[in-house]
Amino acid sequence: MSAEVQLLQSSVGAIGSAQALYFNSGEHRLFGWLHRSLNGLRADVGVVVCQPFGYEAICAHRGMRAFAEAIAAAGMPALRFDYLGTGDSPEIDPEADQLQIWTQDVLAAAEELRLRTGVRHVCLLGFRLGALLATLAAAQSNSVSALAVVSPIITGRRYLRELRTTRMAAALALDHSEPDPPLDKQDARAGGMEVSGFAFSAATLAALAKVDLSTLQSPPLPKMLVIDRATMPVAGAQAHSPEGEGRTTRVALPGLVEMLMTPPQFAQAPKEMIAVTLDWLMKLPGQVPAMPDRTAWRPISESGPTNELTLAGNASAPEVVRTERPVFFGADALLFGIVTQPPADEIRRRAVILLNAGADHHICASRLYVSMARRWAQHGYVVLRMDLAGLGDSGTRPGRAEDDVFPHEAVDDIRAAIEFLRSSYGIRDVTLAGLCSGAYHALRAAVAGLSVNRILMVNPQNYFWKPGETLRGLQLAEVVRNPGVYRERAFSLAAWKRMVTGQVNILRIAKIYLQRPLLAVESTLRDIARRLHIRLPNDLGTELEEIVARGVRVVFVFARDEPGIGLLKLQAGTSVKRLAERCCIHTINGGDHVFTRSGPRAMMEKIVSDELLARPEWLDKPSASLKTGGLKFE
Repeated sequence: MSAEVQLLQSSVGAIGSAQALYFNSGEHRLFGWLHRSLNGLRADVGVVVCQPFGYEAICAHRGMRAFAEAIAAAGMPALRFDYLGTGDSPEIDPEADQLQIWTQDVLAAAEELRLRTGVRHVCLLGFRLGALLATLAAAQSNSVSALAVVSPIITGRRYLRELRTTRMAAALALDHSEPDPPLDKQDARAGGMEVSGFAFSAATLAALAKVDLSTLQSPPLPKMLVIDRATMPVAGAQAHSPEGEGRTTRVALPGLVEMLMTPPQFAQAPKEMIAVTLDWLMKLPGQVPAMPDRTAWRPISESGPTNELTLAGNASAPEVVRTERPVFFGADALLFGIVTQPPADEIRRRAVILLNAGADHHICASRLYVSMARRWAQHGYVVLRMDLAGLGDSGTRPGRAEDDVFPHEAVDDIRAAIEFLRSSYGIRDVTLAGLCSGAYHALRAAVAGLSVNRILMVNPQNYFWKPGETLRGLQLAEVVRNPGVYRERAFSLAAWKRMVTGQVNILRIAKIYLQRPLLAVESTLRDIARRLHIRLPNDLGTELEEIVARGVRVVFVFARDEPGIGLLKLQAGTSVKRLAERCCIHTINGGDHVFTRSGPRAMMEKIVSDELLARPEWLDKPSASLKTGGLKFE
């Protein structure tokens, strides 16, 4: 099989009932997933899933997928997609009115669903800001016949107050004893606002401030479902409210916080919400499955242009045209990713594989991986943003759990990604990169002997993971970081009140204080063992020395005061000094764990990019032996 045929087959695959695709919205294209019924029948009702914005969308990614899969399993097609400037879609003009553009994106998605499936009735299903967008779109369209909203944004002003509160809380959490980082880009742009790494333009803020759905005299559509949170409802929903005037069904249910406001590794699909939504959808006209009419819809293979996104160059390199495409690879095409390709005449055959940060899907927190992939493709790299099995949009192995941040088979998934890139693109130079657990998996892959040239690790919080260990258990990163915090709180009256009332886990604090000196003793003993050439299990120092001896470039990048720095010193010991310039460590002021602020994030991206693009001098030296030297934290 030729590489061209293999690449074509990889880009038109599917995970379960879902197919990855691009579709037009005005002058731009959007990325989405079309979920079809697996039974070969089609209902006359289709659903467009309108996701929330920012960090809520990151948390809810698997929940949105669960809704779409359940709808498809019930016999109705569903389309979930990324608005312009979000997810895997192209960038948006930073000065544009996002509210207006995204509303048009919802309308375009509804039309695409009708064209691809032939459904006559389209229902918009929106969550939080997505519910507001769905409501605005429904008021502008004759093709949308039903509307379902989950904890909708009713007034833009109230939503903006929520965002400002979130932003203020994040700012208070920063260590202001550090030198001030460069001003955040979005803050520097007059009138805009960045929250949790996601930006609203000044025009968007002004448009949001004018929105108030509570002033509507009647529902935007006669058929509506309103699902609100069970506690502190925002849309006035009453539990078990029957269908009344205007045929609007209102219900208050639990599960919103667990889906939208819980970190992805702990987030849960709201089964009760899904069940209520399906029950309501099945009562809509056209819900009875009918044999498909082949003239009414067009399958993916007949949808016109190749399933590929063209990305024009930026201001610094307008002539560099890159492309992106979805790919499926590995055994049974279980794994999913997005490949960003450099210009067609690129001959250097270099690639970067970006690995999941926690349970975030392949765009990463703050959409960081999308930015880096498109930047590196301009410099000639093929970049694969992949989801490990059970994470993001990849399938889950039988018998394995979803959202397992440290899956046992991660090295096998990375090996499959390397083999895919080599066979499809002729790649010769491979870099593994990742944030947090992505950094961990990059390190473990290098230790396992996978053929890589460099590993770029950003804010790793651990270097070993025991089978059966859980994220909710006591982590070594907590042992390294928290003793100083607890010493400060010992002089806090509020902290003592929480301890007396049982709100503080005293046993956990005791374990932290007991383990810290044990770690220091263990570090000293491991250094002695290395000098005596005694190989101990789980010895990070020896592992790093062996990786570097094979010619692999090792780079660590940390936000200052990240626990991974102290843990590296404890577990690698004096080996770090002996690695000299072959292992580089950078630290950045003002950054949090996932670099949600654009100023420190830009610094981190520059450092990692410089390390990727520069050829280390030591690679050109004839000797491959390790040298003694100091390792400076920059």
